[in-house]
Amino acid sequence: MPSPYSALFTAPGSKGFSAAGFLGRMPLSMMGIGVVTMISQLTGRYGLAGALSATMALAAAALGPQVSRMVDRYGQRRVLRPVTLFALAASAGLLLAAHFDWPDWVLFLCAAGIGCVPSMGAMVRARWAALYRDTPQLHTAYSFESVVDEVCFIFGPILSIGLSTVWFPEAGPLLAACFLAVGVFWLTAQRATEPVPHPREQHHRGSAMSSAGLQVLVATFVATGAIFGAVDVVTVAFAEEQGHKGAASVVLALYAAGSCLAGAVFGLLHFKGSAEARWLLGICAMAVSMIPLLLVGNLPFLAVALFVAGLSIAPTMITTMSLIEQHVPRAKLTEGMTWVSTGLAVGVALGSSVAGWVIDAAGAKAGYGVPAVAGAVAVAVGFLGYRRLNRPVPQREGTHEHHSEREERHVA
Repeated sequence: MPSPYSALFTAPGSKGFSAAGFLGRMPLSMMGIGVVTMISQLTGRYGLAGALSATMALAAAALGPQVSRMVDRYGQRRVLRPVTLFALAASAGLLLAAHFDWPDWVLFLCAAGIGCVPSMGAMVRARWAALYRDTPQLHTAYSFESVVDEVCFIFGPILSIGLSTVWFPEAGPLLAACFLAVGVFWLTAQRATEPVPHPREQHHRGSAMSSAGLQVLVATFVATGAIFGAVDVVTVAFAEEQGHKGAASVVLALYAAGSCLAGAVFGLLHFKGSAEARWLLGICAMAVSMIPLLLVGNLPFLAVALFVAGLSIAPTMITTMSLIEQHVPRAKLTEGMTWVSTGLAVGVALGSSVAGWVIDAAGAKAGYGVPAVAGAVAVAVGFLGYRRLNRPVPQREGTHEHHSEREERHVA
């Protein structure tokens, strides 16, 4: 009996855009940590390195949804290629400015420019949605993409840090930029699977954030992002206190591995009942999984606790993507997916900042209180917004048009 995952790739073009999306997504986990490693090696200024990484994250949070909004209107190829060229130019400027010790304001200007990097995860998921909308295969596709996300976050930082420390300081960000260029131009060369754009029309104006359901998802994921950002920072600090700072990358890789394993299994299952209820259960599980971290006493216990905590991440993210597909008009699907990533990015920045302050004031172990509080906030927001998610969703525009386009595409 064939695996549901292998069955996904029977659709023409699916292997190509999935592979391109994997390469184009690697910079998401490589660029920030690569810049931190590069700047700290070249200047020894960890404060500057962290500020540049935060600038890139906040710029991506501000610009990402706008880029995706243009993609929904004009198509992936027309938007992604010029936007990516701009981001690559900004990346080159950052590397040159760091290498030749140019003024700090140049570094920050280039870091902000890198923020317009497109959300490749949203682009690939939009292609899966165009292929398998309203079929059980879409759940499997979203599960597969969640696994790909975790693989990127397991190996991306290791690759970026390793190259920058073993080869030359700029090597990590440079490879990230190469991955971005190859991924985007390979993806946009595949026209047959590109979602049909929705030109600017009266009923398409306005942001995807006008959806009450999306507002709940994004607000919840700001708190969820704070969990991730805080866990990363506190884990590095805790490993350093234990005298094994290098072990932090292994421990965090196990956190991502737990999510990767859960996502792979989740994709094999088919659920009946309310997706909203599964989503809320996932948010609660993520929050509860932070409690054992408050009792952590050594790195082996921390590794096990984080692996178990990771098991709730991918299933929650997969269900979230399914809810976006239900609550956001099809003409704004890419933008809607990117807004959730934006919420996560903002949360990561907040969580890492607050965790750093707590660590300085009370030590690493106390820092695990930050993700625990963030989890409680996520649960509170989820319960308060649950009724909004359960409201009947009006028939979205383009249903008949979409089915006609899909049939024509399969005939072709």
